[in-house]
Amino acid sequence: MKPNILCIVTTQWRAQATGYAGDPNARTPRLDALAAESVNFTQAVTPHPFGPFARAAWLTGVRSPENGVKNYFDPLPTSARTLAHDFQERGYATAFLGKWHLWKRDPAAPLVGEAHAKIVVPAEARGGFEFWEGFESGFLLNDPWLHGTRLPEPVKIPGYQSDVVCARAAVWISANENRAAGTSASAGSGRRPWLCVVSLEAPHPPYDAPAGGAMRLESADVILPSTVPRGGEVEARARRELAGYYAHIQATDTAVGRLCDALKAADVDALSNTLIVFTSVHGDMHGAHGFFRKGWPHEEAVRVPLLLRLPEGIPEQRDDAISLAELRGMLIHYADHRELGAAGQKNAAHISMPSVVALPHQCDRTWRGLRTATRKLVLNDDGSPWLFFDLSRDPGETKNLVGDLRYAGEIAELRRRLDDKSDSTV
Repeated sequence: MKPNILCIVTTQWRAQATGYAGDPNARTPRLDALAAESVNFTQAVTPHPFGPFARAAWLTGVRSPENGVKNYFDPLPTSARTLAHDFQERGYATAFLGKWHLWKRDPAAPLVGEAHAKIVVPAEARGGFEFWEGFESGFLLNDPWLHGTRLPEPVKIPGYQSDVVCARAAVWISANENRAAGTSASAGSGRRPWLCVVSLEAPHPPYDAPAGGAMRLESADVILPSTVPRGGEVEARARRELAGYYAHIQATDTAVGRLCDALKAADVDALSNTLIVFTSVHGDMHGAHGFFRKGWPHEEAVRVPLLLRLPEGIPEQRDDAISLAELRGMLIHYADHRELGAAGQKNAAHISMPSVVALPHQCDRTWRGLRTATRKLVLNDDGSPWLFFDLSRDPGETKNLVGDLRYAGEIAELRRRLDDKSDSTV
């Protein structure tokens, strides 16, 4: 029997910001419980620390710009092959619910608000999913506008966005399980497995938006990492942002927990035959090294949570470097063979920013790099070294070792691997 696959993909949720990862500010009891039954990829990274590039890469298994998304406002080509096509060929029902952010947007329109939230994504631009219900963008963490397979025009749905999207995903899963049970009982042809992608915007800005009833921390009570400079506006802003950020994390943790509960309730055998994925397309700097937002090659923006709760519920910690661009292939391999395969075994993941996103506080340059479980090399667009960190000794990336002759050999080898197409992780 083919396994079901539930992918829960958040936005701007950095790997460090969970209870199970040791963050004292994060209240994530449901994810902590999920992690206790999951394969935890502690060194997972996004291929690109910016939304559209990362979404295109994980859905297609092809990094930007090769997947067609080079600039922030580029749509995913309608000809792009995604994991929806792969799984439909394997007999799966496929669904996508939530934030898409891969269609055409007006660069002159306000990023936050209904102008982008009410953009209609045409059927041919929905990545090949049989069922699609979501929104293009708009950054409305409350009362989202949804459209899609059953909603030809955008409809405003009241409630906290994570709650709304997870609840509607639960309805689709339940209906699909009921159809499968009916088909199996009446026709004897067996159930049809399903792939459901739940794409959540939280904990993305605006951080001061209401967070589904979750209580905000007092700014003064936020425990900052040592990488945030103290005593100035960077610290003050980081505290303000993080107070709201952790509220959205708590609220979304609750919504994810309810979705997992609904999966259990949908069918007595559903959980025992479902692979659950939890991850994020990128993180957020939140003042680390004096930077905010994303696009930067530092750990706060690049490293993401990645949990795979296999049907057996057996926990495992894997410290090999892995990119979200490998997730498509990993899921296909699991569906075909009931094992995760060799994902991450090269112990090196490509990371890059294919273009500069001209929005406030984002990274000011294009770059490319290679990250292993213990090292990170980042090159400027002209190929000159920008950053090199020994993550085993300096996980906070406080000392740039680009000019340290003791590491010249390692830097040269990582540059060779970065340029070697046969050594690519995707």
